[in-house]
Amino acid sequence: SPAGLQNDHKALMKQVEEALHQLHAREKEKHAKDEAEALAEAMSQNQSLPQAFAKVNAVTPGSPASISGLQVDDEIVEFGSVNINNFQNLQNIATVVQHSEGRPLSVTVIRSGKKVHMGLTPKRWAGKGLLG
Repeated sequence: SPAGLQNDHKALMKQVEEALHQLHAREKEKHAKDEAEALAEAMSQNQSLPQAFAKVNAVTPGSPASISGLQVDDEIVEFGSVNINNFQNLQNIATVVQHSEGRPLSVTVIRSGKKVHMGLTPKRWAGKGLLG
């Protein structure tokens, strides 16, 4: 009968509606959990980055620093043997540079929240200093 079919249809639609609500609730929970995990991972990565002791404010084009890939705003965490534990002033860097002319130095910087390693060889060039 039409009334029976209409009641069956209503009951079936109610079941579909409940199932959709449950599905969306699970998806919402999963999304919130994924976001929380991503945030926790991002925070733990930031905490694992070493602390910088200097920031690059200029790099002359064509200089040894430029050729090595050093960029403005790089935060230096290791420059040869100099790191946060033994850095006192920029003279420490100058001393390492003078004693390393023509020999590659290991340099580690933080760039855009990521640790970047590079080799930098202090040497005489057309500009001032051994780095530029």
